[in-house]
Amino acid sequence: MKRTRLFALLMSGMLLAFTAPVVQAQELTGTLRKIKQTGTMTIGHRESSIPFSYLDNRAEPIGYAMDLCMKIVDAVKHDLNMPGLKVRMQPVTSSNRIPLLKNGTIDLECGSTTNSVARQKQVAFGPTYFLINVTAAVKKTSNINTIAELNGKTVSTTSGTTSVPLLRSYQKGKDPSGKEVSVKEIYGKDHAESFLLMAEDRAAAFVMDDILLAGQIANAKRPGNYKILPESLRQEPYSMVLRKDDPQFKALVDKAVGDVMRSGEINQIYAKWFMAPIPPRKLNLNFPMPAALEEAFKHPNDKGV
Repeated sequence: MKRTRLFALLMSGMLLAFTAPVVQAQELTGTLRKIKQTGTMTIGHRESSIPFSYLDNRAEPIGYAMDLCMKIVDAVKHDLNMPGLKVRMQPVTSSNRIPLLKNGTIDLECGSTTNSVARQKQVAFGPTYFLINVTAAVKKTSNINTIAELNGKTVSTTSGTTSVPLLRSYQKGKDPSGKEVSVKEIYGKDHAESFLLMAEDRAAAFVMDDILLAGQIANAKRPGNYKILPESLRQEPYSMVLRKDDPQFKALVDKAVGDVMRSGEINQIYAKWFMAPIPPRKLNLNFPMPAALEEAFKHPNDKGV
C-alpha cells in the first residue's frame, strides 16, 4: 500500500474519531437509557422568562434557551439513532423545576436558571449560555435610583430564584453611607406576576436578573414607564439543567452545546433573540453580547457561583 493512501486512511479514521457520537456501542445509562426505553424526551420550559423560554401567541414554548436545548434534542436523535424521537414539553416554575427534574418528570430544564454551587449539590448544568446581573426594576416616577433607597419599602421577586437570598444578604450589610437596608418581600409565581406586582404599585421594585427585567419591560403596555437600576447584587451564569451523576447524558449535552459555541453558530442564535425583534410583539431587547459572555463561548464551561 502506498504511503499516501495509508496516510489518507489514517486521517480518515482520525476524522471519524473526532466526529463520532458521544454515545456509540456503550451500554446506555441514566437519562439516555430512559429516553431510549420510552421513546420520549421531556423538556421543562418556562412560560414567561423572556427571551429565554416563554410562550408565543400560539402558547408554544420558544426562546434562546429553547433553541439551544433543541440542539441537544438533535444530538440525542443522532446518537441514539432515533429520528422519530417524541419530544414532550412540560411547563415548570422556579419553585418546581429542580424537583421535577430529580423525580424524572422532565429530562432537561431549559429556561433562565442560575448555575450556583448550592444547586450543583442537587443537579448538574450544561455550559454557561448567558451571564446576568441581579438588580431591580422600578417605575421612573418612583424616584428610586439605588438599591439602598428600597429601605423600608416592599419589593417583589419570584419564588425559588437566587435573588431572594442575595437581597437578604444585602439587607444584612450596609450601603456606602452606613445605612442599614430593610425591605419587605412579596412573591410572584413567575416573572410576569412579579413584574405586575410592581407595575400595579403593590411593590416599589421587582428584584430579578437584568435581562429578565428588560424582557418584562419590553413586553409591558408602557415600556417607557420603567427603568432598571445600574447596581448589581451579583453576576450569575445561566445554563440548562440536567440530572446529577449522569455522566453519559452530561457528556452529550456538553458536546452538543459546546460545538454550537465553538463553531460561532451561537452568535447567530444570540442575535436572533437579543438584537432583533422577537415574538409575540416584535420588540427588540437590543442587548449586545457582553465581553465576559464572548469569552465564555470561546471556552465552554459549567462553573457555578
